[in-house]
Amino acid sequence: MTETELLARLVAFPTLTGGPNLEMISWVQDHLAGCGFAVTRVASADGTKAGLLARFGEGPDGLLLSAHSDVVPVAGQSWSSDPFTLTARGDRLAGRGTTDMKGFLACVLAHAATLRAAPPSRPVMIALSWDEEIGCRGIAEMIGQVVPVLGRPGLCIVGEPTSMRLATGHKGKASYLARCHGEPGHSSMAPVFRNALHLACDLVAALRREQARLQAGGAQDPAYDMPCSTIHAGVMRGGVALNMVPELAEVEFEIRHLAQETAAEILAGVVQGLPGGIEITETGAYPGLEADPADPAIAALAAALPDPAPLKVAYGTEAGYFAGLGIPTAVCGPGTMKDGHQPDESIAVSELAACRALLARIA
Repeated sequence: MTETELLARLVAFPTLTGGPNLEMISWVQDHLAGCGFAVTRVASADGTKAGLLARFGEGPDGLLLSAHSDVVPVAGQSWSSDPFTLTARGDRLAGRGTTDMKGFLACVLAHAATLRAAPPSRPVMIALSWDEEIGCRGIAEMIGQVVPVLGRPGLCIVGEPTSMRLATGHKGKASYLARCHGEPGHSSMAPVFRNALHLACDLVAALRREQARLQAGGAQDPAYDMPCSTIHAGVMRGGVALNMVPELAEVEFEIRHLAQETAAEILAGVVQGLPGGIEITETGAYPGLEADPADPAIAALAAALPDPAPLKVAYGTEAGYFAGLGIPTAVCGPGTMKDGHQPDESIAVSELAACRALLARIA
């Protein structure tokens, strides 16, 4: 099967993030086993989804290719065609996940089918995870099994869309839920009671002050479009009725941090001086990536690309987990994130061809 035929099969699995993916995982597992890979299935803690670790070839070193199986929802988006049917539109292929990131996975599966006839010079390994789109949850469960099952690869490529450019960095992220506890009472006596929404506003004001500090005096990395660490309050809710003092309010916020700073340090700056009654819980986190372009494995990957200049991307990936194992890791894949998560998401056929060509060169 060509990468386009494989992409059509992958797009047809509606593996929405947070939901089940077992049908797609079973299909990919059978494909890789048929290509001669030794495949290990890794079940999620709740048993509703799974990932795969696969290896072809013997010996040390090796190339690890990393992808995730989940895609973002389509609800509320206006699509010109069925999002789960691959549709050709001129020189592009449309469908949910074509760019983020089933296009890369299709190229990997097409490459896997060639290895028996043309054995690679080093082992080829594949890691396929779940629920990347909601905080890299799958790889967090899988990461401890990567080296014991696959061995230690000499290079990991996370195939998120970079237009086949070499990305050596992205920010880490931590997300939080703040529960602000007030005292219920009648609004005619409002000053007597502690208003939970007022506490939530105090927190949001503290977030804004810390963001201003980060922009003015925090760490800076000009390789990013937004060169500093960032704080974002995305959801605020509370109150029952206008004539009742709110007893509870909640704020969901996130910190995206440069490698030079930690989320814990930034959060400490936020909470300093806040009044009592605010309880903050971390709801998710993933590490950033800060790869060395001079690392021999990454430099060899750069040399195989039409444009070897490294860049850094605004979005998060699973790359930091592999780098945390001491594996040289970079992000490089077909398509651009400008097309990801959009209605009528699509990828250029030429991008898939460029990805296939790269895999043939570096294997």
